[in-house]
Amino acid sequence: MDLLDKYKETWSKQVEMPCKFSTLEIYKMAHAKSSSIVKWIFIIGILEFVLMNSLYFFMDMEEAYKQYEALGLESFVFYSQIVAYAILFYFLIQFYQNYVKISTISSTKLLMNKILKTRKTVRNYVFFNLSYLALCMIVVTIATININIDDLNNKQILLVVFLMLIATVIILGLFWLFYQLLYGILLKKLNRNYKELAKLESEM
Repeated sequence: MDLLDKYKETWSKQVEMPCKFSTLEIYKMAHAKSSSIVKWIFIIGILEFVLMNSLYFFMDMEEAYKQYEALGLESFVFYSQIVAYAILFYFLIQFYQNYVKISTISSTKLLMNKILKTRKTVRNYVFFNLSYLALCMIVVTIATININIDDLNNKQILLVVFLMLIATVIILGLFWLFYQLLYGILLKKLNRNYKELAKLESEM
């Protein structure tokens, strides 16, 4: 009987070992994929920041500032850009920290939490960019109406507001599609990894 028990114990260990090995392999793959995705989110964020700011080299900034002054928006442009750059640098730092932390995590639960935090950071980043763009469009519209208020009647003011509203919706829609293409694919892959880890966590 003792010999039979030993055989049973040996057999049960042989059955469990491949299962544990498979679980470990799945975790390693999910971890590697998640780390790679978060790294690309950081890289794309840096490239986007550099690309957007390099557009200034192809614009007549002197003429642009003259238009800002004509609308009385020089102070708004100056201070809003300072705040915007500070927030953008904050998000880039968050992207980098998420990558560093997710690369060194050894716990399934911690990895899942970091994936959720990364997704939230990206969504907040996109929301900030779209909100800032919408704010600029609204401020320009109000300033344009104020400058020309004496030459516009009520119908013309409503027409200007309506046209600027349509333009704002179109521009925000295009930027939203751009961000969906840029970050949406990565977030979908990250979400797939999260589901795999959640399933793995429930089976352990």
